[in-house]
Amino acid sequence: MILRSLECRFLTIALCDAAEPWQLGSQDAATPMMQGIIDLHHDIFFFLILILVFVSRMLVRALWHFNEQTNPIPQRIVHGTTIEIIRTIFPSVILLFIAIPSFALLYSMDGVLVDPAITIKAIGHQWYRTYEYSDYNSSDEQSLTFDSYTIPEDDPELGQSRLLEVDNRVVVPAKTHLRMIVTPADVPHSWAVPSSGVKCDAVPGRSNLTSISVQREGVYYGQCSEIRGTNHAFTPIVVEAVTLKDYADWVSNQLILQTN
Repeated sequence: MILRSLECRFLTIALCDAAEPWQLGSQDAATPMMQGIIDLHHDIFFFLILILVFVSRMLVRALWHFNEQTNPIPQRIVHGTTIEIIRTIFPSVILLFIAIPSFALLYSMDGVLVDPAITIKAIGHQWYRTYEYSDYNSSDEQSLTFDSYTIPEDDPELGQSRLLEVDNRVVVPAKTHLRMIVTPADVPHSWAVPSSGVKCDAVPGRSNLTSISVQREGVYYGQCSEIRGTNHAFTPIVVEAVTLKDYADWVSNQLILQTN
């Protein structure tokens, strides 16, 4: 593909769009949804630090004033109505500050586009995926559908991640609203790409919808996170975001190849 040669050349300066050894934080955001998740995490972590400092101070203070060796005569603490009110209202205010942005983020994640630019259907199989670009299926003879298999562990190319690369990537245009339809052909599956902030379960007998809008070009890796069989861990997902012109050229080439 277009970006595969660039991956090997600029591998050391690439953004974190796949899992890394000893990684602690999230992968770099590629969509507004994932950026909102990261921002909410940082905001909540700020409150967690404040709570940790306050509770630690109260704990140390209690250990000091009620330690027989350092303080034989403990401090007399009487009941206080004011402190009771403060320690009840203050946590409620903190929860309110956390709830407002989290509810807004949840509603935005649950929203489905009414008129997306592109619709892609991901069908989970044991143990590969079939992708169908529904907008280009004019007939049975002319359709944009392909299977995506994991590259074997002993057959990767230079720069490819072990058990994360596939033979056919999902190519999408950057800065375009996409609708993903996720469904399985057999057992439960999951379509999850951390950089996009999407994890959509594929439940037998139904189709689930999710929306993404990749804001920058790149290659993003994910895996099936519905572990209910022997090889669920070996069905990765690779999304390649390119420019609109490159995407149009890719679609034209794919239609020509599948027609012939």
